[in-house]
Amino acid sequence: MSFRGFQKSVVRAPQQFKAKFNIGEHTKDPVFIDAERRFQELEVETKRLHDESTKYFNAINGMLDHQIEFSKAMTEIYKPISGRMSDPDSLVVEGNPEGIRACEEYEAIVKDLQDALKPELDMIDSRVVRPANELLDVLKVIRKTATKREHKKLDFDRHNATLKKLQDKKEKSAKDEKALWKAESDVEQSTQEFNYFNDLLKDELPKLFGLERQFIKPLFQSFYYMQLNIFYTLHEKMQHCDIGYFDLTLDVEEAFMRKRADIQEHTEQLTIVRFKTSGQKKPPKYGNKPAAIEAGPRPAGLLTSGPSTSTPTTPSLASVKYSQQSQLDIAENPPPPYSATASALKSPMSPPLGSPSSPALAAIAAGKPKPPPPKPKPMRLSGAPAVESVTALYDYSAQAEGDLSFRAGDVIEIVSKTQNENEWWIGKCHGKQGQFPGTYLPSPEKR
Repeated sequence: MSFRGFQKSVVRAPQQFKAKFNIGEHTKDPVFIDAERRFQELEVETKRLHDESTKYFNAINGMLDHQIEFSKAMTEIYKPISGRMSDPDSLVVEGNPEGIRACEEYEAIVKDLQDALKPELDMIDSRVVRPANELLDVLKVIRKTATKREHKKLDFDRHNATLKKLQDKKEKSAKDEKALWKAESDVEQSTQEFNYFNDLLKDELPKLFGLERQFIKPLFQSFYYMQLNIFYTLHEKMQHCDIGYFDLTLDVEEAFMRKRADIQEHTEQLTIVRFKTSGQKKPPKYGNKPAAIEAGPRPAGLLTSGPSTSTPTTPSLASVKYSQQSQLDIAENPPPPYSATASALKSPMSPPLGSPSSPALAAIAAGKPKPPPPKPKPMRLSGAPAVESVTALYDYSAQAEGDLSFRAGDVIEIVSKTQNENEWWIGKCHGKQGQFPGTYLPSPEKR
């Protein structure tokens, strides 16, 4: 926007504000208002026609391009995996030559189809997309003229308001007379400019609407026939597509199951995918677990217990020597008779009970005072909350279903209450639960 245009925008801003909120007098032409509404619809629909035809053109081209890329991806999958460090049989060439050949044939068919459809797609671009784009350019020029007409209307209303204000002034000074003469000149000029653009659009827009119908009819007809040609070409090319890799006489699902064969079963036998497909139990992370870990923890037997009934295992040389030494120690120093004191002193780090230090430890333990009893468990850690019981001050008889009846002196167990004593509380009495007024109980200060 130029500096002059910016100045005009600032001058027109008050009048534009008044027009937006319908303040003051404004010029209205019903014929032009109706024509402008139809013109706005024409703008919207022409833009939509251009966008949708462009999307259709890109969709057909994109479909063929994606088919070719799909064929290339399948060819890479079918290629043999050989000569790589991750392949244990790197010198053995394995692959699917029939599948690779089928992908190459399919790619050649799609490229031929792309070449066959190119003239029709070019016609869509030249007969639909390009004319719609040219019509959009024409509408942009007309929209500029309509915008200029709106600016002239603002100037016309603004100068008319100034002239009327000066004319209504009773006592006019020389300065007012000069301003009045300038306002009349501005009104005359703005009237001519506004009438020119207003009459031009009222005369030309109906002609444009008539030409629009003549423009749309051949455009739609061309698009319809070109679309039929595209579909017919697609059908003919794909109908005569004969690739030996596919058996088109079978049902789609049956052909898929036959091609798949037992691939799924072989895949599920692989360890790296078994747990995601079959949900079996996860094995140890690295190799087999030791026998001691697999057997699990065994309960420790008493020295006086009999022989173990568990499955015998082959002991190691160190364990045999240790066992013989332990038996000799037990035979030389038999254990003392069982007592609570000795049992309390027994621990894995204690010396054998038959050693000379055992009586001294027992005497020391007997001389120590017993530990004090544990403190009672705090209320906040107990499982159930404390129950609040209150003695009723007055008799109360149930007035409705769900109320609790009681007599003065009955002990009521509070189930639910509020901070306000004037509201209804819930309690239990004589094995029944119900509502009762809180004022029938003593206040918290008197409990």
